[in-house]
Amino acid sequence: VSSFLKYFEMSSPTVDTILLNSGHRIPRLGLGTWQSPSEEVRGAVVAAIEAGYRHIDTARVYKNEAAVGDGIQEAISRGLVRREDLFVTTKLWCTDHHPSRVLEACQKSLERLKLQYLDLYLVHWPVAWKPFPASQPDRTGLEPGMEPAPEIEKTPFFETWRAMEDLVDRGLVRSIGVCNCTPIFMHDLLSYARIRPAVCQVEMHPYMPQPALVQWCNKEGIHVTAYSPLGSTDRVPRLLEDAVLREVGAKYGRSPAAVALRWAYQREGASTSVIPKSVHAARIRENFELTGWALDQADMDRLSSLPTSFRYVHPAQRFGVPLF
Repeated sequence: VSSFLKYFEMSSPTVDTILLNSGHRIPRLGLGTWQSPSEEVRGAVVAAIEAGYRHIDTARVYKNEAAVGDGIQEAISRGLVRREDLFVTTKLWCTDHHPSRVLEACQKSLERLKLQYLDLYLVHWPVAWKPFPASQPDRTGLEPGMEPAPEIEKTPFFETWRAMEDLVDRGLVRSIGVCNCTPIFMHDLLSYARIRPAVCQVEMHPYMPQPALVQWCNKEGIHVTAYSPLGSTDRVPRLLEDAVLREVGAKYGRSPAAVALRWAYQREGASTSVIPKSVHAARIRENFELTGWALDQADMDRLSSLPTSFRYVHPAQRFGVPLF
């Protein structure tokens, strides 16, 4: 009883959830952890859970799954949250697309995260690479200047997807989905999927609103999660310095970051989720303040039609494959 009371007293209000086509619910605000160093991300996860976040997003390629898992376990041991209240996402990396490697990749992610199951497992990019030599066990292929260079592996995506479906059958994963995919790619995927993708995670912000993709996914019952919703702080143009975002923010007494997140949270009939990343507790709490206010339609329309169009995460630069 005492542990239940401790949990009840320390729980924070949580954000809205959306029912996925898998029958599970996804919180509409999550903590992103891309580029979050392991030595900082454990504290960030705990701070996020304390603030009310219940959706945590990571990936094998981020090289921080173990620290994310440490943060989750710390929050659970302190009575801040129960495992069943969390929605944890990680991702299959390009070197693990071959069906003979998918199960092992998932199991290793679970071991690093110290979890028995994943709420969501996503194929990170629709590009298959051959594995790197055994002498480079932690190699991802994104490290600058390392040899050998990544090499395309001729693994049909339907074989990868069959192995993803098997993870659901085994009870290791509750929902499966994709990242960085176009509607035409997903249209083909739906032609052979026994288990439909529950989520498509893509870069999405006022400089890259992707309305056609969001509308198509809504029609097909595929939930869209926005990554990099605040753009990038180390690449120009900087979204958070945009004059329109600043003007709209001044109108509501909100920061440009709050405006960008509220735009993503509110658009297309409030059908999307958003995963801003930060390792700073104050900013994590600020990003959580999405509810209790709204942008009027005129401001939503302005933010959806900014003259600047820019993709911060461009696959051609990383993979040499023009996916978009």
